[in-house]
Amino acid sequence: MDTRLSGDVIVVGGGVIGLATAVVLAERGPRVRVWTRDPVERTTSAVAGALWWPYHIEPMARARAWALRSLEIYEELAERPGETGVRLVDGILGETDLDEVEGWAAGRLAGLRRTTAREYGAGPGVRARLPLIDMSVHLPWLRQRLLRAGGTVEERTVTDLAQAEAPVVVNCTGLDAGRLAADPSVRPVRGQLVVVENPGLDTWLVSTGRDGEIAYLFPHAGQLLLGGTAQDDVWSLEPDPKVAEAIVRRCAALRPEVAGARILAHRVGLRPVRGTVRLERAELPDGRTLVHHYGHGGAGVTVAWGCAEEAAGLVLTAAS
Repeated sequence: MDTRLSGDVIVVGGGVIGLATAVVLAERGPRVRVWTRDPVERTTSAVAGALWWPYHIEPMARARAWALRSLEIYEELAERPGETGVRLVDGILGETDLDEVEGWAAGRLAGLRRTTAREYGAGPGVRARLPLIDMSVHLPWLRQRLLRAGGTVEERTVTDLAQAEAPVVVNCTGLDAGRLAADPSVRPVRGQLVVVENPGLDTWLVSTGRDGEIAYLFPHAGQLLLGGTAQDDVWSLEPDPKVAEAIVRRCAALRPEVAGARILAHRVGLRPVRGTVRLERAELPDGRTLVHHYGHGGAGVTVAWGCAEEAAGLVLTAAS
């Protein structure tokens, strides 16, 4: 390894993409620092519904490869759900054709089959056992794994990537990359969800209505996440009461027991969408190595580990 690299790698961004990338790098040798504007518990990733499934991300062929690699890791982490926040949970993905799923994930998804009319009468669907991640547990676990590998996490506000004083800088800033990387193609897709007391559901469900509106129900310990929305180019982080009412109504139409569930919280996040994920090596104005790693849309959790390994490869080959 180039001796310059032994000094530092700074990963800018403390969401799931930044933390996973930092963990992979730190466990391969470099000293890694994460600079994050917000505590990891308050990043966009903390708001994610966090069901493993490639959604709102391009190019899809690469996203599926990253997702399948990440699936292998999540399956291992699911052996310690209390520690990692990862569980394997059965559920139904509506309006989905089994043949299409088998075309890219044949033999990789446990329990994959077509739904019966009794299970999901609204139309075609598939049933599978997928990773469902509790981000309130998983993000702190990622931080601790990084610390155990010798890395650090610092709360720093960055206005210019050149501020990061390290031989290699990795840009995992999500939506902020539009400003920091002068990339106007990065845009927000707003997601809102409602957290309610879990009335007893132990399976997840994702459904798309005829109007294109999405409804999802993701069970976690003592609570149920209800969603969702995908509002293009909307920057507001304030929960909209009318949107929340519509979310509960759509979910209750699928699972009537949800209708009377007590609301615990409202959450809003802005997915960092781009025409394609930007994962490439570049240079800072002074010649130092810069690796761009952003634009994962609604699939950051899904592709995190596969993408992190590829990003780490770009960092390490830059120093060889």
